[in-house]
Formats: sequence, C-alpha cells, structure tokens
Amino acid sequence: MLKYLKKYWVYALLAPLFMVGEVVADLLQPQLMSTIVDEGVLGLSSGGTGNLRLILITGLQMIGLLALGGSCGVLSGVFANFCGQHFGNDIRKDCFRRVMALSFQQTDRFSTGSLITRVTNDVTQVQNLVMQAIRGFVRTFMLFAGGIFCMVALDLSFGVVIACALPFVLGLMLFFIAKANPIFGKLQQKLDQVNSVVQENVSGARTVKAYVREEYEKERFGRANGELVDTQLRVLVLFSYMMPLMNILMNLAVVAILYMGSIRVQSGGLTPGSIMAAVTYVSQILHSVIMLAGIFQTVSRGAASARRLREVLDCEPALADGATVPSPAGPVGKIEFRDVSFAYPGGSGERVLEHINLTIHAGETFGILGATGSGKSTLVQLIPRFYDAAEGVVLLDGVDVREYPLKELRGRVAIALQKSELFNMSIAENIRWGREGAGPEEIERAASVAQAADFIARQPDGYETAVSEMGASLSGGQKQRVAISRAILKDARVLIFDDATSALDLKTEAQLYAALRTSHGAATKIIIAQRIASVRSADRIAVIDNGRLAACGSHDELMAGCPIYQDIYNSQLRKGDETDA
Repeated sequence: MLKYLKKYWVYALLAPLFMVGEVVADLLQPQLMSTIVDEGVLGLSSGGTGNLRLILITGLQMIGLLALGGSCGVLSGVFANFCGQHFGNDIRKDCFRRVMALSFQQTDRFSTGSLITRVTNDVTQVQNLVMQAIRGFVRTFMLFAGGIFCMVALDLSFGVVIACALPFVLGLMLFFIAKANPIFGKLQQKLDQVNSVVQENVSGARTVKAYVREEYEKERFGRANGELVDTQLRVLVLFSYMMPLMNILMNLAVVAILYMGSIRVQSGGLTPGSIMAAVTYVSQILHSVIMLAGIFQTVSRGAASARRLREVLDCEPALADGATVPSPAGPVGKIEFRDVSFAYPGGSGERVLEHINLTIHAGETFGILGATGSGKSTLVQLIPRFYDAAEGVVLLDGVDVREYPLKELRGRVAIALQKSELFNMSIAENIRWGREGAGPEEIERAASVAQAADFIARQPDGYETAVSEMGASLSGGQKQRVAISRAILKDARVLIFDDATSALDLKTEAQLYAALRTSHGAATKIIIAQRIASVRSADRIAVIDNGRLAACGSHDELMAGCPIYQDIYNSQLRKGDETDA
C-alpha cells in the first residue's frame, strides 16, 4: 500500500522531521534541570551558595525549549494527520470503486457486512497505522536511543541498570504482542458479523416487524455483539496485565538508579542533579518501550486490516471487459441463447438452466413464464452479464455479450426488477438515474408511460418529493412504477421487466404495456411474469420449466400444444375470468 503514500511524501517526510525536533527538546530538558539543581539551588561550584539568576535564566531556557518542542510536536501531528487522512481517503475510494466493479458472485463471497467493515473500520485501522509509523516510531526510537546515550554520558554505571532491565521489558512486551496478534484478525471478523446483522435488520425492518421477530433479532444482535466484546476483552485483558508489569520493572529500574547514584554521590563521582537527570532519562527510556508496545498493537491491528483491504483491492473483477463492438447496421435488439447452461458460482453446483436455445427478435415483445425458481430471472440476468453462462453463449445483435465492454453492453439494456431499488433522493432524481442529464419534460414523459404521473402529481412536492431510504415512503406499486419510469427513460434497445409489475393491478399493467408499445415500439421488450395476464398479449411466450425451455410460441399456440402453459392458464384464469382479465 506504499503507492498510496507517494502522493503525500512531503507530509510523510515533514512529520518525522518535526518529531525529531520535539524529541531533541525532551532530551535536553533533564540536562537543564540538572544545572538548576546543582548550580542554581545547591551551588556546588560556588561553595554551597545558590544562584537565583542562573535559576531564572535556565528556567527561561527550559520554557523556550518546551515551546519550541511543543511547536514541533504540533506541526508533526498536523502533517501526520494530513498524510494519514489523505492516504485513508484514497484507499477508501479505491476500495469502493473495486466493490462497484465486483460481480455479484464476488460480493456474495465477501458479504455486505464484511465489505462495509473493510471500507470503514479497516481503512481507519490502516490510517492509524500510517500515522503511528511516521510519528510514533520516530519518537519511540529516538527517546529510546537518545535516553540511553544521555544516561551513559552521565555515568557508565547507569548503563548496567539499563542493560539488566531492557531484556525483561522487551521480553515481556514481545510475549504479550505475540499473544494478542492473532486475535486482531478475529476481531475484524466479529465486527463483520455485527455489521451484517445491523444491515439485514435495517433493510428488512418491515419483515422483522410484520413477523414480530424483534426479540429474536435483538438476541441475534446480542450474540454477535457479545462475541465482538469477548474478543475485544481478550486483547484488553492481555494488555491490562502488561502495563502494571511494565511499570513495576520501570520503578525497579528507578530504584536501582537511585541506589547506585547515591553511592556515586557519596564518593564524589556524581552530583544530585545528575541523579535527577538519570531518573528522568530512565523514565523516558522505559516509557518509550511502553509506547512501542502500544504502537505494535496498532501495527498488529493495522496489518490485519491491511490484509483484508488487499483482498478487496487485489480482487480482479470476475467479468472482464470485452473489446469495442461496432454498432450494427440493421435492426438492433436481437438476443440469442445458444445451448446456454448455468449454475450459480459457489453454490451446490446444481444447474439452474439446462441447454437453453432461444432467439428473441429485434423489436419483439417477448414473454417469459414459469413457476417460482424455474430460472426465468437467471436467464435474463445473463444478457447484461450480471453472471456469465457456464456453457454456451448469449448474443446481442449477433455478438457474444462477453465481447462487449460492460459499460456499453449495459448501456444497451434497461432492466426493472420486482424488488425496486430506490435511493434517498427526490422522485425526479430517482427517475433520472436512467439517463443522466434528462430534462423535466423527458422525466415526466417516462413517468406518464409508466403510469406513475398521476400518483406523483398528488405528492406534496410533485417530482421533487423526497423518497426515504429504500423507498419506504412509497407503496410497492408506486416504487415499481418509479423504477419502471427509470428504465423507460434510459431509452435502451432492450427493455427487461423482471416481474416488475407484480404489485400493479391488471388494468394499470395493461395501460403500461399499451403505452410502452406506442413509445418504445422499436425496442425489444422482455416481460418476465408468473401470471399469464401479464404476458398473454406478447408476440411470443417462452415457458421455462425447471431450468429448461419447455415451449415457445404465441398465447394461442401454447394453449393448443403446451400442457404446462394450459395448467398455468387453468389455475389462474378459470372460465368466466378471462374477459375480466
């Protein structure tokens, strides 16, 4: 991920440079304090007479040094935050772009909750890692090395204390880091589970309430959250053991410094001020080791998050773009399925479609009928390449759909689904999703064809009425008509209605298709439905049964020669109901 830092190398360089200034100021302070004690207070070089002027001058030097070091620290933090925030922003945007480019089979593999965690929490962890790396490591290692150097410069005997204490401190730190490191990956997985439960319950709130399952979902969230808390506690408990042990070792080192220093003072080899400076330095050294433990905790967690982000960033889209395809000279919108078979990736391997051979002519209104789970929706999802056929080929205007650039292919196809996905924006903006830059007249015309104009006119702000998240402020039929308006506005050569009128009454549905024949007569229209009334007026109807093409023909032809179609007809439109339908 270093490539994301290249753009911000100036910030990444300035942050540690200013940190050097802050640490140098910290390391010089004990020396000045030693001078105040030995000369200003005790007056060791002037026969025991203190020097108030020296105290004031040295005190002002300490204040100035403190101000300089503090300014360097502030600037170091500013540049580190600039670098870290921009770094995280770039990774987050790249992750989101990659998520948008993934196929359905890939997003299913990651899960929605996991992708949310990766784009939010994991990016934050890596961002923290970068800021610690360019600030924390510099401060820690400079305090550590500089403190040891200054202590040994005061008296070589202090080096013995450090040499005895450091192996214990480092060993203790490495032990706890090794114990905690494997837990961080599990911690992010537990956070995935919490996010998944929240996402499912927010998007499925109506279903939860309709089945009075609030208590069950609370328990499910409680279990997921409890596992997250337990995992976090394992880390926190480990480090709660480490910190007191570190402090004990640090205090023992201070006691050793005081003991050895007192002996050296009595022999005349050291001054009391030097002892005070040595105690400050040993505190700085051991605190730098404690800081290093915290940094390694951030590093471990950031490394686990970085691995998860790389899984997304390095995941190449399963559906590769094809080459540029020239526009056909003749009629457009012809679709062919040649011996197409399909099984969902990562599933049981059972084929959903078996050896489908079917041609849909340009400009034709084509119905697809079949029982739930027969493979109707799967068949049309192969046209815009939501999935690729496992065997055989799907052709649009005589060209294999895999040879089209995805953007161009999907630009030629408009699709309206049974579950209408609306966004938290105005009705007009939701419809304009079909074609960016469409004017108000075009939006109103599309809504009129979709039989949505009347109910939109009754809304408080008309087309500018805000739609709540997931379209919760509209009824099922209203949402479907807005989604159909969006597909119509796209003005594509192929229009697919995947059970998109299931929430409409038969009269409104008939008016919709009549208006569609007038406004989009040249477009190929594919209507997937479970009720015969929705497709009976189509030019031809394909009957799908357990993933196979059972029959294809007009309504009259199927009534004469397709038992499956006859059974569906008889179950839906009993004698006397046909006229009403």
